[in-house]
Amino acid sequence: MIKIGDFARLGQVTVPTLRFYAEVGLLKPVSVDSVSGYRYYALSQLPRLNRIMALKDLGFTLPQIEHVLNTDPTLDALRGMLSLKQAETEQLVAAEQARLCRIEARLHQIEQESRMSEFDVAIKALPPMLVAACRVTIPTNDQASAFLDRAFGDVFGQLHAHGVKPVGPCGAIWHQSAEVLENEVAEVIVPIDRAFQATESVQVYEVPALQVAAVVHQGGYENLSLMHKALLQWMEANGYEAAGSYRELYHSPPDAETPVLEVQYPVSSKS
Repeated sequence: MIKIGDFARLGQVTVPTLRFYAEVGLLKPVSVDSVSGYRYYALSQLPRLNRIMALKDLGFTLPQIEHVLNTDPTLDALRGMLSLKQAETEQLVAAEQARLCRIEARLHQIEQESRMSEFDVAIKALPPMLVAACRVTIPTNDQASAFLDRAFGDVFGQLHAHGVKPVGPCGAIWHQSAEVLENEVAEVIVPIDRAFQATESVQVYEVPALQVAAVVHQGGYENLSLMHKALLQWMEANGYEAAGSYRELYHSPPDAETPVLEVQYPVSSKS
């Protein structure tokens, strides 16, 4: 029999690792001294330890390794497990490759501008959201604030009448390119805690889950065009394209001197 320390050196693992494998039932010592508590292993256990290490290197979880060791799965079952692990690994590689592209794009931007951009772009996964909404058509962009204010007034009037509470920042969904400045169709949205009876002007519906590229910035509304520009440049540099109407979120109260604004573009990978 071999002491645990010597067996660990033979198997190129640590003693705590062997103790953990014993606790979870992967590799128990052949003997434990009842007085000293010393653990002893046999040379015949080295192949099992080596298989554990090989399967772990392939990315198998400990429960999966235990299943392979203790049930002697068929070749078809083992092939299925390996194929699944292959697909998982390919997804991880693709995700890391995308991260590498984002790093390269940020380095390129820094080299061009000799500074960090004040508009940082992040990918976000948004859950479904129940909203009360009011759609308006804005003749010219300089009238946007007045039209949106009236629409928000209609929405909050209905929320108050039905005892419904807002549960997040207000926003607006814009149903055309940010470059369009006439006859803009916009939809003010307010996240709500429960549904109520819609009216002719105020609708209630669920915005579906979305993946978005987002910029958050504290400053005046005059920065919105710069936020859009930063987002579109980032999307182009990182292989994304717009996949729906963009939205603006207004995190601050209307009278804030330096409001916190967020612009979100639903995106999908070009590849």
